Amino acid sequence: MNSDNLTEMLQKGFRVTLGATSFMIETLQDSQKRDENLAKLKSENLSQLTDEWAQQGELTEREARNFVDTIFAGSTNSDTVQTPTDSNSPINTPATPAGESNPQREIQELTAQMAALRAELEKLRTEESQG
Repeated sequence: MNSDNLTEMLQKGFRVTLGATSFMIETLQDSQKRDENLAKLKSENLSQLTDEWAQQGELTEREARNFVDTIFAGSTNSDTVQTPTDSNSPINTPATPAGESNPQREIQELTAQMAALRAELEKLRTEESQG
């Protein structure tokens, strides 16, 4: 098997997985889309769905790359990276120059940011379910 073919096959598999994940998240989060997506699953054949999921996965991959590029471009232009968890309380994280990288500290900071984001998400979900 040619390594280019293997790479393309793995990339398509990754994109199909991203697209299917996006499809499932959309199905779970939006009750109106849920009915549409379940009908799609019943009516369309697997080949059409995988092509659609591959396209969605490619779009998601591009958006993620742009997001990461934007974050890295922004961190080189400023002293801090702000990640708002609440409109009243942003988290300020000092940007580290490339030469002074400390992966352990960065992982701890990212973990703390993720915990704050999860708490905010849970708070929003609770407010949504009560409202």
